Amino acid sequence: MTILSYADSPLSIFPPLLAIVLAIISRRVLLSLGSGILAGALLVTNFSIEHAGKYIADTVTGLFWSDGQLSTWNIYILLFLILLGVMTALMTVSGSAKVFAQWAKVHVKSRRDAKVLTMILGIVIFIDDYFNSLVVGSVARPLTDRYYISRAKLAYLLDSTAAPVCVISPVSSWGAYIIALIGGILTTHGFHNVSYLGTFVEMIPMNFYAIFSLLLLFCVCMYGLDVGSMKQHEINAQRGELYDPIKGTPPGSIADLPEEQNGKVSGLFIPIAILVFATVSFMILTGVQQLQMEHLPLSLIKAFEKTNVSLSLVLGSSTGLIVTLWLAVKQKMPADKIKLAILHGIKSMLPAIYILIFAWTISGVIGHLQTGKYMATLASGNIHFALLPAVMFVLAGITSFSTGTSWGTFGIMLPIAADMSMGTHSSMMVPMLAAVLSGSVFGDHCSPISDTTILSSTGASCHHIDHVTTQLPYALMAATISMFGYLVLGLTSSVMWGLVTCCTLFIGLVAILKYKASKP
Repeated sequence: MTILSYADSPLSIFPPLLAIVLAIISRRVLLSLGSGILAGALLVTNFSIEHAGKYIADTVTGLFWSDGQLSTWNIYILLFLILLGVMTALMTVSGSAKVFAQWAKVHVKSRRDAKVLTMILGIVIFIDDYFNSLVVGSVARPLTDRYYISRAKLAYLLDSTAAPVCVISPVSSWGAYIIALIGGILTTHGFHNVSYLGTFVEMIPMNFYAIFSLLLLFCVCMYGLDVGSMKQHEINAQRGELYDPIKGTPPGSIADLPEEQNGKVSGLFIPIAILVFATVSFMILTGVQQLQMEHLPLSLIKAFEKTNVSLSLVLGSSTGLIVTLWLAVKQKMPADKIKLAILHGIKSMLPAIYILIFAWTISGVIGHLQTGKYMATLASGNIHFALLPAVMFVLAGITSFSTGTSWGTFGIMLPIAADMSMGTHSSMMVPMLAAVLSGSVFGDHCSPISDTTILSSTGASCHHIDHVTTQLPYALMAATISMFGYLVLGLTSSVMWGLVTCCTLFIGLVAILKYKASKP
């Protein structure tokens, strides 16, 4: 069976675009993703129905078994979802989540404080975006539910403190991956005496989208700047409707479970603390083991660069689950309730698992179509050097939006940005690399097929498409500010003037949103 490539054709964009448009219009995510997968399969097999069916089957099989061995990354991520779902259900049945919500009601005085606390938790737990979305969601959901904050708002809080924080944190799975990519790029272009970590740190103030999406999130929490469909979700939540019941029960839901009356706050805090500590420890441990195997010098950054993220998530969540079970037994929770919690925890994660499998499948199809490479070709040609950072921001955003992956976009667009900047425009290399990081996170935030977006929906127990449509206006506002910042940065070669431009526009935006929010 011959697999066709469309690296030089705009047809490569059609399958992901079809899936995204259908998802927004129909609000049926699996149907939309399935349509995109089928369209892509027909394209790569030259419209042979028989070969397309075999191709889809092979692609799905390849998610779990490839080159004669298990594809452990995908398997571990799904197992992590299940383990965390069981943990959350057990903490709910034990009554700990309910007691935590009551405790928070006393110590957290308002809806605003509940949102700000959730944001702070998202920033503090910065090790990995998957981990952030699911763990913070499990902790914050009882609190935000108690204050009738919509699940869509919670999903926005989770998503906007996941990738934006990870992408500017060197001690994270994202930071380590980016530093490794930058190191390869700098070495390729002859920068042998430049600090890779120093270059990453230099890029942080140029990562305009990450910075201003976080600032916008803070203002949304402080001033209630609800726009678009988010405003209606928040109005509905005040009436007790935390999510749209017409769409059914959202992924990750733990509603309608019986709760013990002797629950303790420690029954939630201790398992989560153990989960975080164990996961970080295993990330460092697996990284150190890999460094030792490769006979490389030990350092924390290098350990995160070499860590096995998916295995660490599974080992950390397994440790957390063991502690949760031990506390349930110690609490003398009946065996039938423990069994019910385990089964419900698994069941609650199935919708998210289905969506992830479909998203991974369409990502495989997009890889064969070489959509990313086609997007990269759009960057070639005569582009004035002053426009390069803004151009790379936009192209990285479109690529990430189309492919549903920030990391994949990093791998494709960072080397291209470096190549384009060499020669007479070498001073633009670092700003252009920063623009790629920034645009990739923006596209990831907007894409319905992004795994981080899917897991943020799951962590918040929000219908996936509701999260996408409510977050989109905020992402576009932060992106518009960022694009003007990159234009000024390119024209002036000054990071300071780029930041001043972004700050000025941001202050104006917040003032307008506050004015609109104050009107009845």
